[in-house]
Amino acid sequence: MSDLLVTNIGQLVTNDPARGGLLGLIDRAAVAVLDGDVAWVGSEDDLPPDYLALATVDAAGAAVVPGFVDSHTHIIFGGDRSDEFARRLAGETYEEILSAGGGIHSTVEATRLASGSELFDAAAARAGRMLAAGTTTVEIKSGYGLDIDTEAKLLGVAARIDAELPIDVVPTFLGAHVVPAEYRDRRDEYVELICTQMLEACAPLAAFCDVFCDQAAFTVAESRRILDAAAGRGLGLRLHADQLGHVGAAALAADLAAASADHLDHATAEDLAAMAAAGTVAVLLPGVSYSMRLSYPDGRSIWDRGVMVAIATDCNPGTAWIETMPFVIALASLHLGLTPEEALWAATRGGAAALLLEDRGHVSVGALGDLVILDAPSYLHLPYRPDSDLVAAVVKRGVPV
Repeated sequence: MSDLLVTNIGQLVTNDPARGGLLGLIDRAAVAVLDGDVAWVGSEDDLPPDYLALATVDAAGAAVVPGFVDSHTHIIFGGDRSDEFARRLAGETYEEILSAGGGIHSTVEATRLASGSELFDAAAARAGRMLAAGTTTVEIKSGYGLDIDTEAKLLGVAARIDAELPIDVVPTFLGAHVVPAEYRDRRDEYVELICTQMLEACAPLAAFCDVFCDQAAFTVAESRRILDAAAGRGLGLRLHADQLGHVGAAALAADLAAASADHLDHATAEDLAAMAAAGTVAVLLPGVSYSMRLSYPDGRSIWDRGVMVAIATDCNPGTAWIETMPFVIALASLHLGLTPEEALWAATRGGAAALLLEDRGHVSVGALGDLVILDAPSYLHLPYRPDSDLVAAVVKRGVPV
């Protein structure tokens, strides 16, 4: 059943600018969902009587927010890298571990050895925990195969999660994560492989192509070549940009009018101005800074420069095994310089914008009926109580899940 009436909402976050302010708050609200989409939203005092016949969920005076949109994750992988976590704590850098054959390379080795069913079982469990924490749409990248068959297998697992779990999956091809070990001295051949056979196999399974354009990954020239080939196959464009150093990746994202540039720890004012002009969304990932004990991106400056901002978990086995968007909202409020209002908006409507999805991230007539009922009277409790499970219930396309 995808028809539902949610009543007795103490505070509703709509993200509808027509209702005033960034979050479009409505007190003592109700929301009606028909066929999975929002059909009516407003003050409960104004609720049309026709909707009273719908199955009803009583929010008991709690706050309700749009379903979270996690726009950057790597949740399909084999093995784990807890040993590398300890090595980083002891002083080794990410780049040192990667150059020694660890990091992404070690996850690639474990992922290639895992069966599709093993990868699905582990990733579906992660996606289920994300859903329970309020994430109703999740972007999932490949990138731990780095060969044609495994990359296609990872995107197939993402499709199975989308089909079998009540969470929407946006699949992204990330064959350009790093150059695999077997191509270390033949990187031009690997770039050519991505642009031809790998994209031929993987583009039909993906919505976006992402490239890790950074130190120890792919150059701007290599990234442009890959993204041009992906665009030629109809994929949207995204970049891991200027995380480890400034290489010009954010500027490339703007030049290509990419949907998003993610990380941006070392982006310049000029980069951000170009992104704002191009409409490229900045996806900030504070969980990486938290896990790796690095300086946080200046979210305040990015927002104030007119760049649309999203925040995401970057859930992955090496640098941020974080599955819950409420914790990321708290990090963004405490460490990125965003206000609680901005952080919540970035976790919902901002995340949807990064994935070019206009039908979610807000509670408006015609939007998906994706709602999170909090065990709290206000959305402010999300950053205020970062160690609490504040998600009382999740509604996906009008169905309580």
